[in-house]
Amino acid sequence: MLAQALYFLKRPFHFVKTGLLQGLPAQFSTKFPEKKLKILAITGTDGKTTSSTLLQHVLVTAKLKSGLVSTVGLFIDKNSNDSGLHVTAPQPKDLYLFMSHLVQKHYEYLVLETTSHGLYQYRTWGIHPEIAAITNINFEHLDYHLTYQNYVGAKALLLKQAKNVVLNADDQSFSLLATYAKGKQLRTFSKSDRLSKVVREAVSARFPEAYNQQNARLVYQICQFLKIPDEIFVKAVQSFTHAPGRMQWLKLDKPYKVLIDFAHTPQGLQAVLTELQKQQKSKKKHGKVIVVFGCAGLRDRNKRPSMGKIATELTDLAVFTAEDPRTEDVWSIIRQMKEQLSENHDKVVSIADRREAIRFALNTASSGDIIAILGKGHEQSMSYGKDEIPWDDTAVTTQLAKKS
Repeated sequence: MLAQALYFLKRPFHFVKTGLLQGLPAQFSTKFPEKKLKILAITGTDGKTTSSTLLQHVLVTAKLKSGLVSTVGLFIDKNSNDSGLHVTAPQPKDLYLFMSHLVQKHYEYLVLETTSHGLYQYRTWGIHPEIAAITNINFEHLDYHLTYQNYVGAKALLLKQAKNVVLNADDQSFSLLATYAKGKQLRTFSKSDRLSKVVREAVSARFPEAYNQQNARLVYQICQFLKIPDEIFVKAVQSFTHAPGRMQWLKLDKPYKVLIDFAHTPQGLQAVLTELQKQQKSKKKHGKVIVVFGCAGLRDRNKRPSMGKIATELTDLAVFTAEDPRTEDVWSIIRQMKEQLSENHDKVVSIADRREAIRFALNTASSGDIIAILGKGHEQSMSYGKDEIPWDDTAVTTQLAKKS
């Protein structure tokens, strides 16, 4: 009860601290740029970066001048402008400066990826999206939001400010979210939607993963709101390149394959590993699936055992390692990842040092194997104690592969 009370007290605290003291001055100092942009906002547990990046690419393909705020950084058209912020939802002053820059360049659209934390803490102060979309909502960030209902409520704050809404009809959150979307123009997306043949074939060809097909269907529904022709959407899908650290296959000239992905939730982990197993089983002679990942320190501890269990059920070898342990002990986190393992202990290798864990996976791999290095994706640092040390999964893996 006390924890719930404190949770709800955070909202008015941030209304003052983040909204009135940061957001309002930012609005005035930048002359209210949010009113001069059509803002297309996307949130969700998984898939929001891919969806946002794809939507931005569609707009650019349609020759619509657009900026993007995402986990990966800030983008103007196709050009990256690294925010240096390393957060998905920047503080209002940073967001308003970027929007002001877009307005000065006579841009029309902003694609805004945001989070439950950002919404609950008023980091999207003053934002009234033309369209708001939610990819999915699963059990995540309960260390902050405490309950699933609170988490859904935080995500739904985006819908309350929007003119038009896109929701996932297949998701467990749909019925609850639909109540927040009353009075809005609502479109839904589902894996059972009947798309035109050309759209369906383009999506299937570009995104073999079921979860990324859902992301593409979300973007398609936004395009329907915007009246973007199917041929433009198809052209964009065909030429789309994933954001860094999202389904990123490394070019290593090795007999095995290595994938880098940001998957850091139970459902994200399951989706990626299921797809890799599917790819392996489709081959006449299939190799192993090896995964290297950890669980972040000072974050939702309840997901650690389930992620450990998922990894051992869907791979041939799981290497448990560090992933932003912060002030927690890495070995304590790894022990928690093993708590639900009633079997498959022989599939687990524990190596606390992430570099050594990746080296072990590379040295263990045989011809035809797939190594998935998950959890860090595009990130350029790792948190140990109270320090951020430089870290790049792609660079480290490439370096180690050259020596193996």
